Amino acid sequence: MTAIGRHHVTVNGIGPNVMVFAHGFGCDQNMWRFVAPAYASRYRTVCYDLVGSGMSDLSAYDKQRHGALQGHADDVIDVIRATADRPVVFVGHSVSAMIGLLAGIQAPELFRAHVMLGPSPCYINDGDYVGGFSRADIDSLLQTLEGNYLGWSSTMAPAIMGAPDQPELGAELTNSFCRTDPDIAAHFARVTFLSDNRDDLPKLAAPTLILQSSDDLIAPCAVGDYLARTLPNASLRVIDNVGHCPHMSAPGPSMEAIDEFLARLDPASVAA
Repeated sequence: MTAIGRHHVTVNGIGPNVMVFAHGFGCDQNMWRFVAPAYASRYRTVCYDLVGSGMSDLSAYDKQRHGALQGHADDVIDVIRATADRPVVFVGHSVSAMIGLLAGIQAPELFRAHVMLGPSPCYINDGDYVGGFSRADIDSLLQTLEGNYLGWSSTMAPAIMGAPDQPELGAELTNSFCRTDPDIAAHFARVTFLSDNRDDLPKLAAPTLILQSSDDLIAPCAVGDYLARTLPNASLRVIDNVGHCPHMSAPGPSMEAIDEFLARLDPASVAA
């Protein structure tokens, strides 16, 4: 099966340049519906499902290949080569921000720039580094997830979404989590929450926007500050938002920040 079929790739929009949207853990490409269409008049937009998520080919999920984020980065490279004829702007949410980072290091010629929403290079506190969780926190989270995935999803998804004034978004994320194959979700969660890409950050030369919520359970502000200090060519934008999914709960401010970044990158890209 081709990368387009394997990842249920959807392509929309016009324009010579391409934006690729990659979702986070437990989600699918539908989570970009408030943002991606706004760029379709200026860009060709590419949305896809990570293998193991959404309407991807679940049989393509390989616990050896996808036992590290690099396997998903290899998938990104396949998707870009199948859909773009020039370097892309890669928009990655949460774990997909680090997947995009790894892909950008491996094949820098494919990436014009990166937009990272709620990224974290390491979720576990380590000395002076504040990732937001202790190792015991993560071990407990994974144990609960592996023992009772549906119960974990019902509890955690609304907390991850935040957006207390938009409870329907928490319900949507819960449903998305619950649609994910529990075995795949447990494996991907372990890969995600035990990943550590701090040493990779200095290797990414492409311009990068870090889009940070002011109150994020998964990626606290200290993480955004760390990324801004460590990535060679990064800018940080903090959005007034509660939750880990600003592209859903605060799409307007998210797009304002992205547009400002694109204007610096290429002023013609935001022309009316």
